[in-house]
Amino acid sequence: MVNTVLFLSIGVLAAILFMKFVARRRLRRAGVREVGALEALELINNRGAIVVDVRESREFHAGRIPNARHLPLRHIAARLRELEKAKDRPVVVGCRSGRRSATASIFMRRKGFKQVYNLKGGLMAWRKAKLFLER
Repeated sequence: MVNTVLFLSIGVLAAILFMKFVARRRLRRAGVREVGALEALELINNRGAIVVDVRESREFHAGRIPNARHLPLRHIAARLRELEKAKDRPVVVGCRSGRRSATASIFMRRKGFKQVYNLKGGLMAWRKAKLFLER
């Protein structure tokens, strides 16, 4: 019994690590860089990065990075033209944990955005770094 639980635990851990590896590899291949909360803040403050929040409305209104533009992931294809003028500017894309924003980041790179940064760890990492959120 103990061996079975241990074996299953190791299997689950290996699967999680493999999924993270695959996700990071997809980002790198698409030309998307992952940045932590402090590096994202530096991009926003010093390089004029635009922040795109791809969470759903209720999540967005509960707290967001200041001046973030709200483009829910399920609407990003239809609404991406709203950011057409920002194709050459740095764009930081965020969600709750970094998974939805990774998908959006790859999509944006494929649509011609040149400097796309995925917020690693999403707004959970932003909060953990004790950075300001507006409501």
